This record gives sequence, C-alpha cells and structure tokens, in this order.
Amino acid sequence: MSAELAFMSARELSRAIRGRRVSAVEVAEAFYRRIEALDPQLHSYLALCPEQAMADARAADDAVARGWALGPLHGIPISIKDLEMSKGIPTTLGSALFRDRTPEVDSVVVERVKAAGAVVLGKTNTPEFGQSGTTENELGEPCRNPWNTAYTPGGSSGGAGAALAAGLCAIATGSDGGGSIRIPASFSGVFGIKPSQGRVPRYGGYGRPAANHFSQSGPMTRTVADTALLLQVLAGPDSRDPGSIRETPPDFSAGLCLGVRGMRLAWSPDLGYAGVDPEVAAVTAHAARVFEELGAVVEDAPLRLDDPFDAFFDVFATAAYTSYGHLLEQHRGEFSPPGLRSIEHGAGVTGAGLSRALLRVDQLGRQMEDFFDTYDLLLTPTMATPAFEIGQRPAVIGGKEVDPHWGFLPFTYPINMTGQTASSVPCGFSSDGLPIGLHIIGPRRAEAKVLQASAAFENARPWADKRPPGFE
Repeated sequence: MSAELAFMSARELSRAIRGRRVSAVEVAEAFYRRIEALDPQLHSYLALCPEQAMADARAADDAVARGWALGPLHGIPISIKDLEMSKGIPTTLGSALFRDRTPEVDSVVVERVKAAGAVVLGKTNTPEFGQSGTTENELGEPCRNPWNTAYTPGGSSGGAGAALAAGLCAIATGSDGGGSIRIPASFSGVFGIKPSQGRVPRYGGYGRPAANHFSQSGPMTRTVADTALLLQVLAGPDSRDPGSIRETPPDFSAGLCLGVRGMRLAWSPDLGYAGVDPEVAAVTAHAARVFEELGAVVEDAPLRLDDPFDAFFDVFATAAYTSYGHLLEQHRGEFSPPGLRSIEHGAGVTGAGLSRALLRVDQLGRQMEDFFDTYDLLLTPTMATPAFEIGQRPAVIGGKEVDPHWGFLPFTYPINMTGQTASSVPCGFSSDGLPIGLHIIGPRRAEAKVLQASAAFENARPWADKRPPGFE
C-alpha cells in the first residue's frame, strides 16, 4: 500500500471512491496489508474483522456502480475504540474478563458510522474500562507510539491515536472521560475533539449513560475537516441516552474557513496549579501566539483554579464501580492495576462524598461559564509532558511532584467535569522528536467554534504531512 493512500484524508478517499478512481475493496485490502505489516510493532488493534469489512466494501462499490445515494463516510476505513459495543466483532473493553465476548448489538456510535457507509476495520486498543491515560491491559502487549515505540501513545484511546499516526486507518472513534481523546491526540500527533457532554449519545458504549457522567465518544482524525465530517455523523440526540442533547447539531464544517479574526482568546500555561514540562510550556506558548498573527486577541488568562482532581476521581471512579464493582468478588485477580484502582476507590466513596464531589463539579462549571462570558476560547497545553516511556509515568513535572497516575493530564479532566468541548491540535515537537499538542477549549455546545479555531491554526501551521519515522 502506498504511503500516499494510507495518509490520504477521509475526504480525499471519499472523492476517489465516489469517482471510481479506486474501489472501496482495494482501499480496505490495502489497509489490512499495512496493518499486517506494521501493527506488530504497535499493538494498536485488539481485534480485526476482515470478512465483515470486505463484505461492506463490496457493498459500497456496488452502490457506487448502481448510482445509489451514498453516505458521508461511504467506503472510508474506520477503526472503533474497543469501549464501543460492535455486533459480530469481539468487544473486550480492554479487560481480560471479556476477552471472549462478541456482542449481538452495536453501540449508537457504531450504528451511525455504519449507516454513513464507513467500513469498520476493527477495534482499537484501550486500557481496561478506559481507566488509564496510557494504554496497557491484561490482554497482551502494551500499545506503542509510532514516533518512538518505547513510548506510550497515551490513553485511553491510545490504539486509535497510534493507528491514525501510523496510517493504519483513515479515521477513528475514541471516547474521552478524563482526556482519553486529547491525551493520545497530543502524544501521537493527530487531531481530536472531546464533544460537549451529551453531543454524542453514549448508548452501548462504556458505562451506559446512567453510570458515567463525564465520558463522551468523539472523532479522532489527521485533519480538522475529517473530524468535522465524522462528528456530523456521530452527533445528535438518541432517546436511549437520556443525557443526549435534544437539538439538531449545527453544521460543523460550515465555519472551517472563517478564521479567528476578532475572537478574544485567553492563554493559560498552568490553570494556576499544573506542573508543566518547560519544553511543552515553550512550544505551546509559541503556538498560542500564532492566533495573534491570524487576527485574534490573545490575552493571559485571569483564570486560576484549585486542582479539582479529587472531586473528578470520586465521580469517575464511582461510575466504574457502579458498572463493574459486582465483578470484584469473583474476579479480583483478573483486573488490571488501573481498573482495580478506580473500582476500589469508587467502592469507598460514600453518598456524602459523592454529593460533595458533585457540588465541586457544579462550582467549577459555573466558574468556567463566567469565564466564557468574556472570552471566546481558552488555550492551554493539552498535556503537561510529551509522551514518556511505557511504564515510566512521571512523578515530577516542571519541578513539581505529581501523582504518576494523573499528574501528566492536569488540563483535560476539568473539561470533562464541566461538560465543555475541547480539541487538541498538533503544534510542535519536543527536542527528541515527540509530538506536543495545544488545547483549544470552548464553552458547552461550541464545537463549531473550536473546530473553526483549530482549522485556522492547521492552515497556518500544517501538520498532516508530518509522519512518524519508519511508518511513512
């Protein structure tokens, strides 16, 4: 498979398939050859479904030949994070407890990408129940970063980030309960957006909506335009998720060319509490000033927060315990350390403790709403560090002692607490060649504005041509 085909955008592939310059079957076969050759280095997939995919690709070509109406993702190879239920494809949730499970239903995310004509290649790697910012589990080898295979691609959508960066899928779905789209987007040098809470229904995904307050499914791609395309497919209400936003989504692609002139943006290097690697701080500060060149006003943010992690983890871990705590008695030894840590913490949260945590969520949400009365967007680093070696989570960042489990993602989990939307755009590299991401945060339901600003940055500082050595 030529690298040019592997790294074509979804929109380019769609035009080629619709114009019959290449068939959906040829594209799917080529991606599987590339996966076979390269994924043994990365372990980005937990399961592949070539028979189902090739049948769907043949049907896609038949629809083109017959002149039938075609969906927005017609024939496009997509990977699905293994926290989404998928009919006829093994779905483990990254857990050894479910290594042999093959569901009989699709999640709403999988339903929608199939209805839009996408060809599902397989399920991407994730830590158990999405409970970690890196991607290791008890199912096999850790997922590895294409930019340096000794390093993590992040998590919990680490398989999606690694597969995209290496050209092993055209587009991908992820989910984000504390940063799990934005972490691997930053570490792997791709683009991703966490939608506003409720923008994408969570029925059939991890946690089942009643038991997960913070998680959102969303797109990961190599370009902003492809993310807008995929988000359009994923977004919209579904009665099976009572928390889904009951409104027709806006046209996420309509404003991609409008730029940021006249916007008022705020830049914060630390939100008042984060320890940040000096190299990350310098690269992202420089990236934030690019928006001044594009006509926006960029000011130092007056925002100073108290670290809300304790409240975040009480709510996050309670959701994990609600969903999987019943398995502890008989299967404790089969859990991964991150999964067990979250579930055991959730088991110890009292009703009063959860109430206090939810009060902190409300207070933080109001603080951020007040902030966005003044500013259009908030800019921060996406991550406090570049990617690090697998199993070597940093305990000190920027001279500050941090919790190794969560200290490297101080900018992402507050946005899950408030239900806002935020993207991570590739904005540069560390001195040892690892990607660094800029975090673009907007108010709730402001995905179109975040994508607009992301596209403006992409146009000024393109990144899609930058590929990991050895995976070109």
